[in-house]
Amino acid sequence: MAVQNPVDPTEALDTDGRRLLYDLVSTPSVSGDEAEAATVLVEFLEDHGREAYTDEVGNVRAPGDDSLLLTSHVDTVPGDIPVEIADGDEELDADGPVLWGRGSVDATGSLAAMAVAAVETGVSFVGVTGEETDSRGARHLVETRDAPEAVINGEPSGWDAVTLGYRGLISGTYVATSESGHTSRPDANAVQHAMHWWQRVEDAFDYYDYGAVFEQVTTKPVAVEGGLSEDGLSMEATMDVQFRVPPSLSPEDVRERADAELDVGTVHWNDPIPPVMGSPRDAVATALRGGIRRAGGDPRLLRKTGTADVNIFAGAWDVPMATYGPGDSDLDHAPDERLPVREFDRAVEVLTDASRRLTDD
Repeated sequence: MAVQNPVDPTEALDTDGRRLLYDLVSTPSVSGDEAEAATVLVEFLEDHGREAYTDEVGNVRAPGDDSLLLTSHVDTVPGDIPVEIADGDEELDADGPVLWGRGSVDATGSLAAMAVAAVETGVSFVGVTGEETDSRGARHLVETRDAPEAVINGEPSGWDAVTLGYRGLISGTYVATSESGHTSRPDANAVQHAMHWWQRVEDAFDYYDYGAVFEQVTTKPVAVEGGLSEDGLSMEATMDVQFRVPPSLSPEDVRERADAELDVGTVHWNDPIPPVMGSPRDAVATALRGGIRRAGGDPRLLRKTGTADVNIFAGAWDVPMATYGPGDSDLDHAPDERLPVREFDRAVEVLTDASRRLTDD
């Protein structure tokens, strides 16, 4: 998709931060293939006087003042969106340059803005890998470093909003087998057992359908396979399932409820990610709201129905934290992902101000 009103990048990229944003969005960094983008990030940090290196899982680390850790993810989802800069965007109500490209919103805009703010203020910075798949970078980080005093996690919230809550996630694979037999027989086979279990699970969680999506358990099958085994002697069924978990419940609560509906088959559960809900009055949220007001905005507080690396950090570190970053999250993973560059500039301003507030305390 080519933009209708392109502008010359050399005119729009008139700050080091804007050039870093453009260079990172121009560098493919699909999960598992983040090394080249990590190199771009390390070079930027070193060129601006910061020690920086990649660790065992590819995270970009720039240790500094641990009063605050700024962290976002280096990886993106797949999707080839030509990197171009448009002059304004009526749909986004944006004047000035608008950068198109995969990751511009989720979450390279946040990553670049945080790198700039870390250079300006000297706080610690980490660009983590694998957020879009298994969060291996965040998991490795909490296992290999001490807790900082505070965390701002980078994800799109809009430059004037702070995200306080994310739902948790528990996933697993249902497996069942049954004897093979003629399809005219009335006995349920493995495929039917899988379907029946899932119907009971969905009915069980209808109980929680009493309000906003954020407060509900969302049940979702994401892959189903079934049929005769290779030797033709049995029927097999597997179903990959996911449950989004609100802060009012734990992943263990949801797992026990789903297991209670089993009569045939088993579920192999993966490591859960707990939900997180921060306070609007903690030090990080207060500093971000102060930064937004100073930049001329009226702060908004958000809750997200998905899951992010902040869930990993909150499960490991008992410190104030919140999520913040430029961009419209409705454009996450979308074919028309794009970020107004002036919004990026404002996010840099907010992050820099918030970092100074937190390190001055």
